[in-house]
Amino acid sequence: MELGKKTWVFADGDLPPQGESEPLGHEALMIVNNCGETAEITLDLLFEDKAPKEGIKIAVPAKRVNCFRMDFIIGEEGYQIPKGQYAVILTSNVPVVAAFGRLDRRKDMAYYPVAGYSI
Repeated sequence: MELGKKTWVFADGDLPPQGESEPLGHEALMIVNNCGETAEITLDLLFEDKAPKEGIKIAVPAKRVNCFRMDFIIGEEGYQIPKGQYAVILTSNVPVVAAFGRLDRRKDMAYYPVAGYSI
């Protein structure tokens, strides 16, 4: 059964600040690949106040799920997303299901999904 879409957009990226002794939260991009081949994925990041970062390469093996922490270095080239507002455009060679979530410990220790759109 083929699940998912080849293009996803997550418009509300905004990394929570870091605490003194531990992170106050993080964001993560979870990708499900139910296909029989590796999903070769390209991420393009759009920012509020700087030029886009395009062509970040990641992969999810066949019949697997991977979680990519957005506060960690991502992609083959090792890119660090800067603090502040950003959006993610995900493009895959095979259909995938993608979800984006944020853990924010600043007040009520909430984890919530960030709305995404598949095209």
